[in-house]
Amino acid sequence: MKSTIQRARWGVLPVALAAAAACLPAAAQTQSLAETVVVATRTEQPLTDVVADVSIIDRERIEASGAAGLADVLAQLPGIEIARNGGVGGTTSVFIRGAETRFVAVFIDGVRVDSQSTGGAAWNALPLAHIDRIEVVRGPLASVYGSDALGGVVQIFTRAGEQGWQPSIDVGAGSHGTRRLGASVRGAQGPWSLALGVQRELSDGFNVQPAANPDRDGHRARSAHMRLGWTPAAGHTLSLSALDSRMEAQYDGYMSTADDWATQDVRTVGVTWDARWSDVYTSRVALGRGTDRYSTRPSPYQTNTEVSTYLWQHQWLQGPHRVQLGLERREDRLLNASTTPNRTQRSQDAVALGYGWAERGHALQVNVRHDDDSEFGGQTTASVGAAWSPGPGWRLRANAGTAFRAPTLFQRFSIYGVPSLQPETSRNIELGAQWRTGVHHVGATWYRNRVRDLIQYVPGPGPCVNGSGTWAGCYDNVGWATLRGWTLEGGTQMAGVRLTGSLDLADPRNDLTGKRLARRAARHATLRAETTAAPVRWGVEWRLVGQRWDDAANTKRLGGYGLVNVSLRGALARDWQWLARVDNLGGQAYETARGYATGGRSVFVGVQWTPAPSN
Repeated sequence: MKSTIQRARWGVLPVALAAAAACLPAAAQTQSLAETVVVATRTEQPLTDVVADVSIIDRERIEASGAAGLADVLAQLPGIEIARNGGVGGTTSVFIRGAETRFVAVFIDGVRVDSQSTGGAAWNALPLAHIDRIEVVRGPLASVYGSDALGGVVQIFTRAGEQGWQPSIDVGAGSHGTRRLGASVRGAQGPWSLALGVQRELSDGFNVQPAANPDRDGHRARSAHMRLGWTPAAGHTLSLSALDSRMEAQYDGYMSTADDWATQDVRTVGVTWDARWSDVYTSRVALGRGTDRYSTRPSPYQTNTEVSTYLWQHQWLQGPHRVQLGLERREDRLLNASTTPNRTQRSQDAVALGYGWAERGHALQVNVRHDDDSEFGGQTTASVGAAWSPGPGWRLRANAGTAFRAPTLFQRFSIYGVPSLQPETSRNIELGAQWRTGVHHVGATWYRNRVRDLIQYVPGPGPCVNGSGTWAGCYDNVGWATLRGWTLEGGTQMAGVRLTGSLDLADPRNDLTGKRLARRAARHATLRAETTAAPVRWGVEWRLVGQRWDDAANTKRLGGYGLVNVSLRGALARDWQWLARVDNLGGQAYETARGYATGGRSVFVGVQWTPAPSN
């Protein structure tokens, strides 16, 4: 009976998407065509000139979603899945087109965030409250960003000061004893701009492992951000940004009856000088440092990563032509008791070249980059993409490229590590088509990303220090995988209701075993409806995720699930707004990681005071 219901659920969404497509000869994205993006080439360019597969999430959409965490917002986009160990504070994975979390390069105001222990960003510790805009590229982009960008890139921009001063206060409460309080102020005066924000959240939580320790696992989170800008002369801007975020979350350790806590600290600081020297030449100098610190108690464990980057970037524009040159240095440092020595480090020096051309709906983008690692030598990556418009409303595109991920310092120098590990590499090809008219759109993308030299933990005797112990095992370059699939998306507006939806048909597999990669579904989809029925703006999101496997051997099944989430927003009085969100309206029990429960039906209600800007 359950499988019949599941098949029925899966039958509805494609029909709904097809019906939307039939209403429109369309292809578009919800954002305006006049928008510019940074993520595709690392410099600002019109969205219409972008060849890569890009999505944008602005502040309005973040607030309208009412989502609890950053990963939940990203999961609304095509091609993205998430997995989480319990509640919002638990360890969270974000898969772009089936690629591992460590294969997604993440930047906050241009500052790279990464862990040299597990690899990848700490998604659970990145706060939504301070984010103004998110730009996402699906597909490899190492030819622009270097190591890590094997599956995609996420650029996060915090809120900046705008003309006039505007304070804001947020307060809210919800299920599982959740309480939230935040405040911010943004403004600009003359050549100066400033944005400051703080937030505090507490939650009593729920029992994330019902079969283990029968306690409630809550979290405590606090964050602060600052963004300062100065324009000393026309065309020149200096900016300083900083983010400090801490997530303390209870968890149930293996065979533990103690009150276990994990603390995740993420901090970034960056300084940028953007200069327009003439109508054809601009440059950017950027210095950044991102730190990721993870610790547990009462069972003691601590690991601390520092990633420092230095970028000098140049761009020349001549009519429809764009030429870019970038010089970048990256320094990674890891402090971990299980590495030898305890403090390990490495550096990468890179030179990147790019050429772009865009004219009359057609575009070409070519990039090549060489990274020289202080440990394992050089790695060259390249990409080429083209887009063209065969007729009104149509846009066809094709991309091909190579990428790599350098092994983490933990994978090389811990007791499980092997210093001779080589980078994980990939070759990607993708084809896409869109058809757009007015507020309507439909689109389709096919991709295939072949990954070689996957680094995996191999149980049993091996060359590492831990290779002869009771729990013997080492890291090794033993994996091959192919990430292939289709992404279909569409949207329309009827009777004042905005409808958008996407359907992903994916086949991420281990080429050596033929097994599907763990925690990734063959099918997942979203359908969202939004409208304003005065005085309330409401949105309904339907998310469907198919069956997954929790292990590489495909023996531990995670059942498919369907969720309905509802968000509401309206005005209380002048300068006052209220918001409400209901997650998992049907109260469905499901897991994204085996043995870890999710929160069931949950409700959050908040109030926001935001007066009009004053000069």
